[in-house]
Amino acid sequence: MDAVTSAAPPDTPAAVRPVRVRDLGRQPYEPVWRAMQRFTDARTEATPDELWLVEHDPVFTLGQAGRPEHVLAAGDIPVVRVDRGGQVTYHGPGQIVAYPLLDLRRLKLGVRDYVCRIEQAVIDTLAEWNIEGRRRDGAPGVYVNGAKVAALGIRVRRGCCFHGLAFNIAMDLEPFRRINPCGYAGLEVVAMDDLGGPGSLEAVKPVLLAALGEALGLRLVPADATMAA
Repeated sequence: MDAVTSAAPPDTPAAVRPVRVRDLGRQPYEPVWRAMQRFTDARTEATPDELWLVEHDPVFTLGQAGRPEHVLAAGDIPVVRVDRGGQVTYHGPGQIVAYPLLDLRRLKLGVRDYVCRIEQAVIDTLAEWNIEGRRRDGAPGVYVNGAKVAALGIRVRRGCCFHGLAFNIAMDLEPFRRINPCGYAGLEVVAMDDLGGPGSLEAVKPVLLAALGEALGLRLVPADATMAA
């Protein structure tokens, strides 16, 4: 039986809370990761939630329990060992990376429910362009015809999450052939523009943001592009 399944949209959380949205533009990976850590470590029960959008310079990231052998031939692309879950993935130009920095306890969301809602937001975004996205049992992310279009890797510390979502929009997919994506040898990876969707990140961002807000029960509040100090 095919392991790919469609799931009904989760119920939206009852409380709608504000979230500060920061579009950071194109950034190297490590400074953004370190800023996420600092933000999460410094936050209190009163700290407003944030959602960062970024497009990274080319980088492979290997999760905290990731196996180095899943990096087949990194070549000139750096490999960074990070503190999220999951195995290895690639970030690069043409990909929307979304980092929700949320107090899950305050939102009354468990980790599994949170992951499901992020996936649903991507599925709903794809549907805007009549692309059918699906989940795969035991392999977080969103798939179209068996190929992965969005990857998920998170970390929860003291009930607050960081890291997040990588959504392929219009990018060179060759670096994915240098790894076993998410630890799966031979896993096909696809970008949205290959599926008949837009080739512009700017066309997708507002749709994805609205879908994330709806799925997570958040009210989007634009903020400047300054990361945590």
